[in-house]
Amino acid sequence: MIRDVMDTHTHTLASGHAYSTIRENAAAAAKKGLQLLAITEHAPRMVGSSQAIYFQNLKVIDRHAFDVELMMGVELNILDDKGTVDLTEGTLRQMDLAIASLHIPCITPGSREYNTQACLNAIKNPFVHILGHPDDPRYPLDYRAIVQGAKKYGAILELNESSLRPEGSRKNARPQDEEMLRLCMEYEVPVVIGSDAHVDTDVGRHDLAHALLEELGFPEKLIINTSAEKLKYAVRKKSGQ
Repeated sequence: MIRDVMDTHTHTLASGHAYSTIRENAAAAAKKGLQLLAITEHAPRMVGSSQAIYFQNLKVIDRHAFDVELMMGVELNILDDKGTVDLTEGTLRQMDLAIASLHIPCITPGSREYNTQACLNAIKNPFVHILGHPDDPRYPLDYRAIVQGAKKYGAILELNESSLRPEGSRKNARPQDEEMLRLCMEYEVPVVIGSDAHVDTDVGRHDLAHALLEELGFPEKLIINTSAEKLKYAVRKKSGQ
């Protein structure tokens, strides 16, 4: 049984297509016994999401609610094979946590090489901590290169619960997750489970991810979710703090 104390990928009303508030998500996290919750709204290039000023004002948010520690962050959109993302470095420096992901509304799927370079160049950014749902079959990736790049640049790879759900938008993601996880074991690269919750009832929902990790015998030492300090250390190290 994996001891899971956090959820690093959740959305609220501010993302434009999610349905709960920060405090509703925090209350749900507390109910599930989580110690830490990250609020990671979609960045500006996602249709209907918040503009840069929203992310620049996150300092006003209390970092604790319902005895749960909050990290206020962002899910960036990777925009091209140069790894361009849709917030400036100055704004990213203000974030507690940053995920970068490939999303259909923001980048057209390209070749395996193009998609891989887009991800690798994004995680070179010292203020990008996690590569989000790198399992989308619409974006073929060279997983050995992705895992090696994560190790080189100190990035964390995400195992996304939503991807594993049959009703999710990333259909048949499990084979990609299995390949990535096996390579993470080979290269000793850490992963983090994120629910990708768009409603409070999905916060901390990691059942399918846990089952896959246990099936593969994935070592607990490489699972960030087991310790809040593991995550904080990885973030500090990546950002050179």
